[in-house]
Amino acid sequence: MLNKESIIPLKMLLFSYHAANTILISFLPLYLQHKGLNGTEIGWVLAIGPLASIFAQPFWGYLSDKYKTVKWILFICVLGLIIGSTVFFQMTTLVSVLIVGAVFYFFTTSIGGLGDSLAQRRADELKINFGSIRTWGSIGFATSSLLIGLLLNKIGIQYIYWPYLFFGTLALIVILNLKDVEVDRTPVQLKDIKKIITNKPLIIFLMLILFLTISHRANDSFLGIYIVELGGSESLVGIAWFVGVVTEAIVFATAIKWFKKYKTMVFIILSGIIYCIRWVLYAMVNDPILIVGLQFMHGISYGIFYVAAFEYITRLIPKLLQSTGHLVFYAIFFGVSGIIGSLLGGQIIDHFGGSRLYLSMAVFTFIGVILLGLYHLLPKPKAKNLKNERNQ
Repeated sequence: MLNKESIIPLKMLLFSYHAANTILISFLPLYLQHKGLNGTEIGWVLAIGPLASIFAQPFWGYLSDKYKTVKWILFICVLGLIIGSTVFFQMTTLVSVLIVGAVFYFFTTSIGGLGDSLAQRRADELKINFGSIRTWGSIGFATSSLLIGLLLNKIGIQYIYWPYLFFGTLALIVILNLKDVEVDRTPVQLKDIKKIITNKPLIIFLMLILFLTISHRANDSFLGIYIVELGGSESLVGIAWFVGVVTEAIVFATAIKWFKKYKTMVFIILSGIIYCIRWVLYAMVNDPILIVGLQFMHGISYGIFYVAAFEYITRLIPKLLQSTGHLVFYAIFFGVSGIIGSLLGGQIIDHFGGSRLYLSMAVFTFIGVILLGLYHLLPKPKAKNLKNERNQ
């Protein structure tokens, strides 16, 4: 039995990776704007990451399950993050940014999913709540968004690479002390992947949450630009993310107290309602300070959704393919949703402005809430049992 001290490197990994990731989420759009790209072009660049993740997530997840290791797949991906970012931030033309960005994101987009998959397994092993481990990712995100926002406001957005490299290197060092979780040693076969693809409850659920996750990812891409559009600065963007992610960390940390009280789907629908209200309020404001004040809703909407959706997905996935299944979820959340949110969001903010973008997101989310409510109430097809099928 692993002791609780063994999860400290895991917590540090989540902290350092998400501290690096916040730099991309919070400040990369502003960096690209500084490079001279318009909203539509920024949308194309931001869509490259999600596009790469659609292929990268199942690929790295399958390798993790096949070779029964999360640690060393994480090591390869973080090493790719460091090398890829070194080249990525040197690119100056749209074409070169897109090409190098695709390679860079192929390694980076799976790190969060692999880390969360390992955290979920470790939490199950130790009989503790997943959120108590995952909250360290939020703490890293919050800390970085505040400090890096203030730093970039002083030294300039063009130096975004150096803090990103610092946190990426820290993550690589931490992985060396990470312990792999005990896993089922049954060999994984390529035909097993078909069992995930043909899992009807899983596929239907992933299709329905797109209505929520597309709006979430559009906000990730364009919140910073919207704040600047309203008259804010880089440091205010950092403060806005800090406020949101501190709330998110609180939600993750306290999940053990509230999460088991109702059915998982009830929390997913509740998060959708909060998302919808949040986007309407964002669309109505005309002062960037008000956006900062409303950012506490990020932690509530995303925190509730992520804990509930990750738990729901975990119950639908055979233990043999946990990493693969979790990264399929990531591919939808951060891949498909990111492509649509970035491309469509870039077009809307370019032609109609940020307020119209957030109103569109509210409508899209409302449709998702209705569909998820129907999905919850109507009879659902049963997931097939992987082990039984393999024995037939």
